[in-house]
Amino acid sequence: MKKTLYLILLLSVLAACRQHEPAVSLVAESQISTQVQLSNDAVVQAYRDKKSNIFVEGSGVVKKLLPEDDNGLRHQKFLVKISDEQTLLFAHNIDLTPAIPLAVGDTIQFRGEYVYNPKGGIVHWTHRDPQGKIEGGWIKHKGTTYN
Repeated sequence: MKKTLYLILLLSVLAACRQHEPAVSLVAESQISTQVQLSNDAVVQAYRDKKSNIFVEGSGVVKKLLPEDDNGLRHQKFLVKISDEQTLLFAHNIDLTPAIPLAVGDTIQFRGEYVYNPKGGIVHWTHRDPQGKIEGGWIKHKGTTYN
């Protein structure tokens, strides 16, 4: 009888713990989503103000992979959606840093130089400065930083 009582108690505790698990995950996802939105404020403001040549940081979701640009320095090109209203074109120099194994739907974080255009803007300089004069930029993807 005691074993049955302990077993019922144990199963009740486990069931209660299991019910609370999804709520914790939803809170974490909500907080991450808010942080992503906040981190793009400088990019959104630069677009609204039509500013160029400023370093920005943010994050977004890869929407399209484009052919590499092989004219002069080689660049990996792709589109990243950072908000419902804005998509950025990335030109990531793969002569200075490795290409990123991206797929549509991947989330990235970035630091780079923003250049205004009416389609949402371009982010380049997502690599270290080979001369060491400025901080440079980076792209983070699945735990790896490319700079």
